[in-house]
Amino acid sequence: MTTTDATTSTPTSGPELGIFLPIGNGGWIMSETAPHPQATYDYNRKAAVLAEEAGLDFIMSMGKWRGYGGTTDHWGRTLESVSMMSGLAEATSRVKIWATIHTNLFHPAIAAKMYTTMQQISGGRAGMNIVVGAYAQEFSQMGLWDEDLDHAARYRYTEEWTSVLERLWSEDSVTHHGEFFDLDDCQSRPHPEVRPTLISAGRSPAGVDFQARHCDGSFLTADDLPGLRKVSDQVKAAAAENGRSIKTYSMCTVVLGETDAEAEAKRREYGRGADIEAIVNMKTSWGLPLDKAMSMTAAAPEDEAFQTAVVHGSPETVSERIAELVEETGIDGLMMIFPDYHADLPVFGETVLPLLRPASVLEGVA
Repeated sequence: MTTTDATTSTPTSGPELGIFLPIGNGGWIMSETAPHPQATYDYNRKAAVLAEEAGLDFIMSMGKWRGYGGTTDHWGRTLESVSMMSGLAEATSRVKIWATIHTNLFHPAIAAKMYTTMQQISGGRAGMNIVVGAYAQEFSQMGLWDEDLDHAARYRYTEEWTSVLERLWSEDSVTHHGEFFDLDDCQSRPHPEVRPTLISAGRSPAGVDFQARHCDGSFLTADDLPGLRKVSDQVKAAAAENGRSIKTYSMCTVVLGETDAEAEAKRREYGRGADIEAIVNMKTSWGLPLDKAMSMTAAAPEDEAFQTAVVHGSPETVSERIAELVEETGIDGLMMIFPDYHADLPVFGETVLPLLRPASVLEGVA
């Protein structure tokens, strides 16, 4: 079935497909033997333009404030998400522009202005990926980590943050005295003509509840396809209970080859150079004890180099596996990672996308 996106009037058939931009050096593969995208605007601009030319639907970037070291200095150099995506809104004309914001770093009145501006630049394509800051070291280096806020309190904070944001986007004056924010006759005009899309991730009960009441999209992970189906159904049911609808998305890394054997060889080569130190540092940033992080990484370092599930093979195999993933889980979209965005995106657009979407639809976005 062909549908039309409300904000871009772009016809899409099947799942929404987009890319997770390499806003940090090294992209999303933590390896000495994988391609190593640089954290530059030029690299990301070309990737965004190639994604649009290929016929994809959205581009998204993370927010990251501290890297993981190691031999590759993984994510030691990063750009700021909202600034970069505002530039990419000018560089593109059709894809949706989703930038990440950490609620513990930006006051909602500041964020309201930033995204209203991005919405004007993009012509209504802007989206906000709301992240409840969870990695203490990233924020303690700035003196902006509150040790007194546990997981539940951080979601209460973000709930209040988002409620204030939504009021600033729709009301001429906001007076609010809550647990975390005090605003007196706070004004944020102009309002966005189209409210930016709100997206978030998280599988905890607090995260699902937040998404169900505020978000248009939810990014989900699971250990297997039945697990992903379960959490996708859970989030959609929670939204329905709140009289809302929500789309669910997941992520994967795509390793393409002319044949399955060539793609498998690439995947093995990328895994061979796994940056063990950086991977362990990443896991300890999640709160894992060092010994557990080291043992988890040592068990299968060639797999740990990838931060998502990997779909690899020939164009035919990749298209079949993506179609199977979507069909078996019921998700609405997939955000893809590529080892070499500049080389891989044109190939994906020319060889895989035609197998996933009717030619008439692709002609409409060319």
